Amino acid sequence: MSVPAEPGDMPAVRSVPTPASRALPTSRATTSPLPTLPLGDPTGGSDAMRWKQLVDGPQRYPNVSIDRDVEIVMSDGITLRATVIRPADAMRSAVSTAHPAIISVNPYNRAALDALDMALHNPVFGRGLRGLAGAVDLAGTPLAGVTGITQTLSGGALEVFGINRSLVRSGYTQVIVDVRGTGTSHGKWQILGAREQQDSVEICEWVRDQSWCDGTFGLAGWSYSAINSLQAADKRPPGLKAVFAVEGCEDIVRDIYITGGMPSLFIPIWLGVVNALKWVPNPATAARDLLDGNTLRWLRHRTASPATEMGSLAWGFLTGRDDRIYDDPYFDERDPEVERIDVPTFLFGAWHDLFGRSATSVYQHLRMAPGHKQLVVADGYHIDAGAGFGGAASPPRVDVLERAWFDRWLKDIDNGVERYGPVTLQQQGGSWTSGDSFPRPGATVRRLDLTDACSSTADHAVFDGALGTDAPRGRRALGVRPDTRGLRSRDMSQVTAGITAMLGRDYTVDSREQEAGGLTFTTTPVRERTQISGSMNLHLYVQTSGNEGTWAVTVNDVAPDGTSTVLSNGALTVSNRAFDKSRSEYAADGTLLSPYHHLSRRRKLPVPADVPVPIDIDLVPTDAVLEIGHRLRVDVYASSFPRYLTVVPDLIRARGRRQELVLDAAHPSYLSFLAIGAPGW
Repeated sequence: MSVPAEPGDMPAVRSVPTPASRALPTSRATTSPLPTLPLGDPTGGSDAMRWKQLVDGPQRYPNVSIDRDVEIVMSDGITLRATVIRPADAMRSAVSTAHPAIISVNPYNRAALDALDMALHNPVFGRGLRGLAGAVDLAGTPLAGVTGITQTLSGGALEVFGINRSLVRSGYTQVIVDVRGTGTSHGKWQILGAREQQDSVEICEWVRDQSWCDGTFGLAGWSYSAINSLQAADKRPPGLKAVFAVEGCEDIVRDIYITGGMPSLFIPIWLGVVNALKWVPNPATAARDLLDGNTLRWLRHRTASPATEMGSLAWGFLTGRDDRIYDDPYFDERDPEVERIDVPTFLFGAWHDLFGRSATSVYQHLRMAPGHKQLVVADGYHIDAGAGFGGAASPPRVDVLERAWFDRWLKDIDNGVERYGPVTLQQQGGSWTSGDSFPRPGATVRRLDLTDACSSTADHAVFDGALGTDAPRGRRALGVRPDTRGLRSRDMSQVTAGITAMLGRDYTVDSREQEAGGLTFTTTPVRERTQISGSMNLHLYVQTSGNEGTWAVTVNDVAPDGTSTVLSNGALTVSNRAFDKSRSEYAADGTLLSPYHHLSRRRKLPVPADVPVPIDIDLVPTDAVLEIGHRLRVDVYASSFPRYLTVVPDLIRARGRRQELVLDAAHPSYLSFLAIGAPGW
């Protein structure tokens, strides 16, 4: 059966070199063409020991002065509310000396940040809380996932998220602002829109003009405020010297909103949380707000938009008619223009973060030399940022790196932080490593075909196939149906930001429960330690009984005891299979590594019933090592609920959604990726 022709409005294939094929910035990484050991020290060595001593030791000022009731009036008359934290003397009076400022614009209500600050710095139990959290180690128990969450308290990321007293006492002023329409700020929440971005620029101008600011400032934040920081940085406000962004995002559509054309469960949950928090008054300002009429103005603005975007999201999900379930200009307006950022930028990410691909993508798109841009990626989720940092073989704590970063670029202190990394990765299946680039130098293109030969490793799955260099034998259609096993999977932990990782191995490191509803394809054991590094593409030949199909896939590391651990994932609705070749990533030899799907209403393609069509599914870039005796596996599912949700019109078009993966020697299905080593496949 022939493959239907796709619309020919895309340009011809052009070869886009991957970072592995580009010239490296230093000779350090070129001395070994197949690096299997760390190229640098991920702990930061003696430099990091000094950075930590500066953070944990005596500070320049004994106290902080916190004003939780600061008003900043925007150019359109809307009042934003802020907390300003300044260095203070022994009497807790703010000092008059001007210092650099650190700005964070946050939608999660400063009242929540105040509560967090008070808990962590309570003189009675604050220090004990941190110590206890850092000491919790439930590895090897059914609650092993709890450790990652508790160790976030000791990893330093919460200082970036909220009030960082140590940083302020060292000689900075911190400014935390409630986003327009959230917390106690007035106006309508715009969710990273143009007016909100203009607010960020005006906040920067306001801070720069205050007597307590020396005219320079940095931008910092975690999650939403990290995105906000990148947005503000691309406007190049005068006085901006550096950015410190923990788990931000560059492409909201592809990372989380409608990955592969399927909405994420996370978005309605998250919108509900922020919309609820924006109705919570701040106790620190409640009395004055009642007296001067601010409460009435705040209530009027909240009533005008009581549940921002919740109605449009529901309408789009039910009808498919709202532009916010497509890659629309609505999102183009919100994505940071990373190429415009021209100040030193430190990035954090995680392989299973909500925004899994963004940290590495932002790093590659920043137009500055390594060192001025830094990247740290952990083997974790969204909510456990910094977990395990500060350990004997791990990067320094997040707050330690933040202090070193701002000391270097805002105070011009030669502390060596620009020589850290610049790319520090927690290699899945391995350890922390540090090098010059991502993907790793020396990684070459590999291709493994999905075949109907039995691997004898996955009797628990719907189908146990092989992954290798042999072609399929003849032609065979493998049926698979949607199920709810995704509720107990690493997909579930990713979409809940890591919260369900506390529930056990099935949610973190063992996919066999989910694989019982999928098609598996597994290699022979590797004969040599093999590293996978960079982007991956899974090319499939599929058909469906209806007029739509949804596919979710993972790439796994299978241990000798059968444990199957997800390394990367991706998804695609068949009607969204068209992609922009000019924006896709290719290896130097022309191999497709990451297709950039249009995901727009007008670029959808028809899905003929019971006719095989080719699709390419981009997987989250990763860095992983397969030890000797381990195997690589591809899992193929008919979606993965609730990580990927199908809009109601697509469900209707699917009509039962029996889907088939067609193994055909004439139209092969295969995985393309970059690797180092000779696994013997």
